[in-house]
This record gives sequence, C-alpha cells and structure tokens, in this order.
Amino acid sequence: MTYLPLLFVALVAVEHFYILILEMFLWTKPKALKVFGLSKEEAEKTKMVAANLGLYNGFLAAGLVWGMVHPDPTVGIQVQIFFLFCVLVAAIYGCVTAKRSILFVQGLPALIALILLLL
Repeated sequence: MTYLPLLFVALVAVEHFYILILEMFLWTKPKALKVFGLSKEEAEKTKMVAANLGLYNGFLAAGLVWGMVHPDPTVGIQVQIFFLFCVLVAAIYGCVTAKRSILFVQGLPALIALILLLL
C-alpha cells in the first residue's frame, strides 16, 4: 500500500477519535459547545446521548486503525474499505438528519481515502 491512502485513512481515524473525545468527555465544555452549536443547557440534557454517539465514532476509528495495522495487507485493506463505507453512510445520514456540513467534514475525507484505496 502506498502512503497517500494510508495517510487519508489515518486522517479519518484521527478525526473520529477527536469526535469521540468531544462527544464523550468534552460535550458540556466550551469547545464542544462551539463545535456542535449547543447551549450549555442543551448539552447537559443530551450528555448521555452524546457519550453514546462518541462511542460509535470510536468504533469507527478503531476499525480503521485495525485495518491499517492488520498483518495481512489484503485483509487490512478490506477492513479499511468496510469502515470507510460505514463513515460515508454515517455522514450521509448525518447530513440528511442533523447538519449538512457533516457530509463535507466527515464524508469527504472518507470518500477521498476510499478512492485512494481503490485505485
């Protein structure tokens, strides 16, 4: 595998670990309030739901990392493709149901990584 696809897959994984941190640990802090456009009151009411969302983002990131470090490169690429598709589906759903920018912030890097992997 060349380094460019690996770089983009790593970027998507880091992004989802970052989202995990925001949603699970910083949801009621100023940084997450700003990122997600929430008031302190909204964040307090939705703290447990956000932690659950963060956990799912962590699973996406962990799956991508697993694919990158898998000892069998063929299996590793297949794992990466699967989790990148999961990220894309989540981004499309998030765009339709929550915020249009999700498609670009999360979906576009995943799409680029997927294209690079498939080339």
